[in-house]
Amino acid sequence: MTDSQVVTHSDIRINSYDMAGARAWMEEVCGPHSLQSAQPDRVSFRHSARVFRSYATTLGTMEYGADVRIGVEGSEHLASYSLSLPLGGEQELLYLGNRIHSNRNIGVIVSPFHSQELSMAGDCKKLSVVIPRVTMRLALEDILKRPVEIPINFDPVMDGQIGASASWWRLIGHFVSEQEVGGAAFDQTLFSRDIEASLVRGLILAQKNNYTDEIQECLIGRLPSYLLKAKDFIHANAREDIWLEDIEIAAGVSRFKLFDGFKKHMGMSPMAYLKKLRLSEVRKKLLKGGRGINISTVATEWGFNHLGRFASEYKKLFNEMPSETMHRNDNSRSHM
Repeated sequence: MTDSQVVTHSDIRINSYDMAGARAWMEEVCGPHSLQSAQPDRVSFRHSARVFRSYATTLGTMEYGADVRIGVEGSEHLASYSLSLPLGGEQELLYLGNRIHSNRNIGVIVSPFHSQELSMAGDCKKLSVVIPRVTMRLALEDILKRPVEIPINFDPVMDGQIGASASWWRLIGHFVSEQEVGGAAFDQTLFSRDIEASLVRGLILAQKNNYTDEIQECLIGRLPSYLLKAKDFIHANAREDIWLEDIEIAAGVSRFKLFDGFKKHMGMSPMAYLKKLRLSEVRKKLLKGGRGINISTVATEWGFNHLGRFASEYKKLFNEMPSETMHRNDNSRSHM
């Protein structure tokens, strides 16, 4: 452990920790994990962050200075959720057998419930948010207005370009920038407490998780049983060639009542809901990337047989062509 400085509990400035120091420090922050590097003597860990006083959420930037692999065992011992979005360089998360490529366009979440491995390139500097499990649970219970026993588990892929998760990352970037120029307002607990609570709640609302459906019901009013049946049918059969009549039968109501319910609670028709779900699933697949990904194949798998119309609808929803979504990852890899 070399040349380091921690000013106060709320103001972290790690200037240069070696490998042992980096591992020891991050175990304090997140919990047990392994740290490996092919060039351990080149590790120069830097962590600039603020710890909010109310619920101990940590917000800042982090870099290791050398290629490293961080391993997390699937256990209940990891104390926090760790979220990161590269500002430069790249990282890759190995999660349940899937390799998730992460760059400035795609963030990742390490949740404390599965064996995972995060590989970071030596030039990777990233926004880092560490949220204690208890903080996450309290925020979730506040949203649901009930106690929860099953921990919240997030989809590990966070879109850093478009949608609610991208908005969340822009907020994180703004607060980190403000911290770096002084951020005196954050010293006021009455102010920082509300900021912290809003960021944690915002994450729960923005990022798909195992409570998303229940949260939606709480926010818009509990869905009628026929709409729940219709939604379940759509999600279970989104890859299949289903028609409006199939959804009507699954819901067990008239077409008029089905349309009225979807318009009132979802803000769109049943078939528009199905199309948006399919487009979102295609985008999720393209964002995960990987060799051999073919846009036409993925689109067809999700029920888009007219590829020109698919591309047009994709761009209308996400403000970019499917090829742009996929090639962002390819371009980033070519500069490694």
